[in-house]
Amino acid sequence: MTQELLHAHALDVALPDLARKPLFRPAPLIHILHGVEFRIRRGEAVGIVGESGSGKTTFGRAMIRLLEPTAGRLTFDGQDITHAPEAMLRPLRARMTMIFQNPLSALNPRRNVAASVAAPLLARGERTGVTGKVLRALDRAGLSARFADRYPHQLSGGERQRVGIARAIVTEPEFILADEIVSGLDVATQAQILDLLRELRREMGLALGFIAHDLSVVRVLCERVMVMHRGRIVEQGPCAEIFAAPRDPYTRRLLAAIPLPDLDAGWLDAEAEDAA
Repeated sequence: MTQELLHAHALDVALPDLARKPLFRPAPLIHILHGVEFRIRRGEAVGIVGESGSGKTTFGRAMIRLLEPTAGRLTFDGQDITHAPEAMLRPLRARMTMIFQNPLSALNPRRNVAASVAAPLLARGERTGVTGKVLRALDRAGLSARFADRYPHQLSGGERQRVGIARAIVTEPEFILADEIVSGLDVATQAQILDLLRELRREMGLALGFIAHDLSVVRVLCERVMVMHRGRIVEQGPCAEIFAAPRDPYTRRLLAAIPLPDLDAGWLDAEAEDAA
């Protein structure tokens, strides 16, 4: 079995520019991605970083074929899915899933938690053992069975994001795309979600594409990082190397924008001794 799970080769994506659409004519295309080359191995966590408008979310959605590339080639587990029809993609949807940025908008307010988590199973035609799989996914995501009957408005932001994670893992996928999933959470909840993702990766052998604008979050979760700017990858490599010696000026600017420096582990103890 090859270790390469996902490969984007010279990938381009162009989308309609609806702001410039003429009356009675198709909207002109605006090119978002330009020749993106990228690989993700099995069980690997890769950070995809850049400012708003850099193309990282478009690239992520193209990776799991929520968007169709306009040029280039995309393979998943050796299978060309660049222009695959939905009938061909449907069985792959269980193997590559997504956790969305805003869990409140991603969850149907009229569905309880159990129904939301079960939706991917029902969509692929499963009818037996669904309840057991849903409860197992909730447990893996850190939610007890009592959450199954609750609705999105009854949950905190962190709990809603855990429901999104449960829905993503219920089909036992090989790859998960996580799109800015901790950006709207407080620092303590962010840490809990990151710990959960680390544990799920270890337990399930997941490959992870982690989209973020904050490199400090990527550093604690990912082995590799790719930096996007204006629809192109300007730098990629192991996190330790990129953080220690970034080559591209854009990467250096992103690193300079990290809000807090690393803390010396003994600093708090030293402060306590000084106060005493």
